[in-house]
Amino acid sequence: MITVLFFAALRERLQTPMQQLDSSRLPADPTAASVLSALQQESDSWRQELSRQDLLCAVNQQLCPLHTRVQPGDELAFFPPVTGG
Repeated sequence: MITVLFFAALRERLQTPMQQLDSSRLPADPTAASVLSALQQESDSWRQELSRQDLLCAVNQQLCPLHTRVQPGDELAFFPPVTGG
């Protein structure tokens, strides 16, 4: 099981803070990108929100590129770019 967390505006737009994915929904040796692809299949609105080119990704609280491998027990987070003020 991989736990996927959504933050900031993405969390609001998807109307959920998290999703859990069983490895049966993922390819062998999954990456953050393949998890994202699986999540895009949830609905048209999820496809639209999760297809943004500016999404950031973190695995186990470490920023990473989408080609990063994930494994059962990992925590994967997606969030829009952070702005400060």
